[in-house]
Amino acid sequence: MNVSSANVTVVIEYRDSFSKAVTKNVIVVVLSISINYINAGLIRTFRKHQIFYMNPRYILFFHLVVNDMIQVTLTVMLFIISYTIYKLNVSICCIFILLALFTTENTPLNLACMAVECYIAICVPLRHMQICTVKRTLMLIGLIWTTSMLSVLPDLFITLATEPLDFFHTRVFCLRETAFRNPHIIKKRDITYIIYLVIVWFVIFYTYFKVLFTAKTASKDAKKARNTILLHGFQVLLCMATYAEPLLKHALHLWFPKNYTDSLFVTYIIVQILPRSISPIIYGVRDKTFRRYLKRNLLCTVSSQ
Repeated sequence: MNVSSANVTVVIEYRDSFSKAVTKNVIVVVLSISINYINAGLIRTFRKHQIFYMNPRYILFFHLVVNDMIQVTLTVMLFIISYTIYKLNVSICCIFILLALFTTENTPLNLACMAVECYIAICVPLRHMQICTVKRTLMLIGLIWTTSMLSVLPDLFITLATEPLDFFHTRVFCLRETAFRNPHIIKKRDITYIIYLVIVWFVIFYTYFKVLFTAKTASKDAKKARNTILLHGFQVLLCMATYAEPLLKHALHLWFPKNYTDSLFVTYIIVQILPRSISPIIYGVRDKTFRRYLKRNLLCTVSSQ
């Protein structure tokens, strides 16, 4: 039995009690509603003020927030389904998993692009307006989605080519390992994750240290950019935990076989939910320009009630 099938077997064998299941679902739903409510306020602020439409930094941030809202909604739906419906039709499960994977893999790529934009703004400010245009930013977002699709869609193609048609009419516990169970997909996933890990972390480290050296002799804005990239790095670290998740789950299965579902719950919160709560802090609170317009928007909302 491989790691993936072992994980699924343990989840099936050790079901939570009713009270524990309700508690976990309430925690997940409350966290997701809170994150999406805050992010919805950020999106509303972005849409109401033209100044953000022409700034590549805020366009990338807007894309990150929308992407995170979709990702949180999808993963929470899958979490609730795993406790209520329990098993899904494979075809429907594949759609959920694909969309969740697209948005999950978009996040570290988006963060890397935002780190590069900070680097350009601080280290080559005279060329920032030429390099970071709105058109190029939109093309970059398209490239992010294309990269994620090229990484994920082969899973579907391999499954369509190797699985019998009847498989797509069966019902499974909806996980990536059960929907896309070909062993070649697992190998491809591991190689892809290693490549992602190396590239994204290289970008984060390179931009951070370049900005760090600039910040020693430059303005307060450079030091703020350095701290922003550091926060991006922490957020990427949490997102990258997704790439180590299969190994982490296997380790948890070996260490805590009887408390495996509790371990999976904590892993889910850390890997899927926590990274999506950092974006509002980076720009909704720390960024002076966005904070000013956000306060104005909140005051207008309160006064109109």
